[in-house]
Amino acid sequence: MINSILYTDIQFVTGVGPLKAKLLQDELGIYTLGDLLYTIPIRYVDKTKVYTISELMETQIAVQLKGKLQRIELIPGKQKRLVAHFSDGTGVLELVWFKGISWMQKSLKYNTEYIIFGKPGSYNGKLNIIHPEIAEASRIAQSEKAPIQAIYSSSEKLKNKMMGQKFMNALMHQALSSVMPKIEETLPQYLIDSLRLLPLRDALFQLHFPSSMDSLRKVHQRIKFEEIFFIQLRIQQEKLIRTEQTKGFIFNQVGNLFHGFYDALPYTLTQAQKRVMKELRGDFGKGRQMNRLLQGDVGSGKTVVALMCMLIAADNQFQSCMMAPTEILAQQHYKSISKLVEHLPVRVAILTGSTKASERKEILADLDAGLIHILIGTHALIEDRVQFHNVGLVIIDEQHRFGVEQRSRLWTKNEQVPHVLVMSATPIPRTLTMTVYGDLDVSVIDELPPGRKPINTLHYTDASRFTVFKLIKEQISIGHQVYIVFPLINESEALDYKNLQDGIELIEQHFPPPQYITCVVHGKLKAEEKEANMQRFVKGQAQIMVATTVIEVGVDVPNASTMIIESAERFGLAQLHQLRGRVGRGAAQSYCVLMSGYKLSQDAKIRLETMCRTSNGFEIAEVDLKLRGPGDIDGTQQSGTDIGLKLTNLARDGQMIDFARKIAEKIIIEDGYLLLDKHVLLRIRLKEIGKNRPIEYRKIS
Repeated sequence: MINSILYTDIQFVTGVGPLKAKLLQDELGIYTLGDLLYTIPIRYVDKTKVYTISELMETQIAVQLKGKLQRIELIPGKQKRLVAHFSDGTGVLELVWFKGISWMQKSLKYNTEYIIFGKPGSYNGKLNIIHPEIAEASRIAQSEKAPIQAIYSSSEKLKNKMMGQKFMNALMHQALSSVMPKIEETLPQYLIDSLRLLPLRDALFQLHFPSSMDSLRKVHQRIKFEEIFFIQLRIQQEKLIRTEQTKGFIFNQVGNLFHGFYDALPYTLTQAQKRVMKELRGDFGKGRQMNRLLQGDVGSGKTVVALMCMLIAADNQFQSCMMAPTEILAQQHYKSISKLVEHLPVRVAILTGSTKASERKEILADLDAGLIHILIGTHALIEDRVQFHNVGLVIIDEQHRFGVEQRSRLWTKNEQVPHVLVMSATPIPRTLTMTVYGDLDVSVIDELPPGRKPINTLHYTDASRFTVFKLIKEQISIGHQVYIVFPLINESEALDYKNLQDGIELIEQHFPPPQYITCVVHGKLKAEEKEANMQRFVKGQAQIMVATTVIEVGVDVPNASTMIIESAERFGLAQLHQLRGRVGRGAAQSYCVLMSGYKLSQDAKIRLETMCRTSNGFEIAEVDLKLRGPGDIDGTQQSGTDIGLKLTNLARDGQMIDFARKIAEKIIIEDGYLLLDKHVLLRIRLKEIGKNRPIEYRKIS
């Protein structure tokens, strides 16, 4: 094991012990010595510059000052505080403590030169620094005179236990000093030399005690490269293993079912759909298991492509299944696919949690006998009792909503691994595709069917509500329908947002029956009531659907032309884009209205401005990634694994990701199983990484 010393329990590191270890674990997620040394400082402070009080402004960053205390006073009251008047000859500022008062009062001295550090503010027109770092100038240890000081994430609990920045700096210094000679390199020397990377020991020391900002740049380069490189190396090797070792069913017949469907299509496929079909048919004929990600914006025609693949499977005497994340979406797929193949001898069935026992028994028996060609369902498909006669193709829709463990169970439904197609209507940024889905081949439908008009997206505040009501009435008067989406079902005291219950009252007040019919759909309704209300809207019996995000996926009503999203500032960009995709499905001009309060955070402003500016899902996805980071991007949180990026930013480090991927690809092409002597370190490291990633996850992403 490389660097086994880094797996030392944090409590056994000098200066920690059981009590401090528990706090470090709970507050900072530091369990081992390795966790400690790879803790990334949140920022760095240049302590080479000493400011004067006359230079300060309250908006300034944290600063360092040198001076003496003129007066120390304890101010009583509801919020007792200790105030020390600090002067450096150019002015006076107040040093204020609300906690640790008695200890500070005993330790502070007059006529002693202090070095203080903190962020200036003001109170009652006087400059102050609250809870500054303070030390006698003559007693500052050499280790604390580092020109650039690392600042770590902290918490009130840590500060209260005297485990703030001073403690962390001292702990880092002690830990590094004791283990530096024992830290082994994780990259081959030829890579370090050719890429001019810092050795690991230097990188870890300079991460916490940088000698200059330039050295810090080199540290970040080394750590980011290693983070991305090993992910890419693992992805490329797993792709090679799957390609070489996992045989795939050969679908070499394109028969009557496929042609019967294709010839009866009332429209022509887009060039993007034709290109993707060619890629998929190429996979079916190679004799290798297909593992492909199909991306396409809402309404781009992914379902038709998926259905054509399932018909090719049926032409080759194989069954197919399609798993959707919600019952609503599964029902939607079942209805649309059943209608599309009603003229063909193809049997389509649906299996969900609410399927009646008698129906379930019949479906399971017919599935096992091979009488069902296409099975559509929810998580119910992965149950052990669901046995296919000969499943050859598995399609997973909105795949990011399933954990890896759930997805991986579908490939066990046949002795030989079926072909896998995962679909996403949430566009995935390029850097994310390379990093998380790099072991999948990727197809993109980047073209909408002809005749679709761009959705007109508008942003209004509550003051313009009657303008929005006017738009709703205009759309209903010409025979169209309207969605109104709320973020909450019931009022939350903690959040000042419009909620669904209040919204229904307001809407019914301005759109009274019988002239206007409103139906309501949300997650707390019983399944039958939800379905009945949904059907009223689908059949045109209700003009307005008031809903929560339950309609984000799975409702396809071409006559619905307008989407009103209340408290739009509360939704993420991906969610807003998905909701907007519920309209614009017919030939009529459609509208998406984003309602918000007056006060918006900077991020909320960017989200709403982006939605109004573009309908390009990939552009929206890039902005979303920059705003909120990747989050649980590979859907593996349920299985206890993660992508493990501490320093790399997928939104900003695209160049590094590209670079590391090319290096990894080159190595795998040369030495796929890392058997050469020069790759022994890489082989060991990948084995360690793989311990937390069960081998069956390679089969399906």
